[in-house]
Amino acid sequence: MIEISKTKNRRAVIISFCTHSDKFRSASERNTFFRGLYGWEQVVTKNDKRYRYRREGILTEIPHIKVDDSVFIVALEHLKKVLKYFEEWSNKVDWEMRRIILEDDDFD
Repeated sequence: MIEISKTKNRRAVIISFCTHSDKFRSASERNTFFRGLYGWEQVVTKNDKRYRYRREGILTEIPHIKVDDSVFIVALEHLKKVLKYFEEWSNKVDWEMRRIILEDDDFD
């Protein structure tokens, strides 16, 4: 269920965020925020063939669980990297976080 290791500290953070569409210059800029966070799949068609490329976001390399489109959980040890990303978008995205402790049934 969750990729956060059972042997590591069970402390985690649940983060929820809200984008303010009116503050983005365009839908493309808003997509840049989401792609930078979650990553995305690029499909290129060339000579009647389709090529798929996985483009990474910051959560690609951080163990997390996506609860909803704008809610996810990360281990406390990875919080700094996530906050740094959100700080880059602070004039267009609001976020809240709460510390939590994961229980045994939160793991595979």
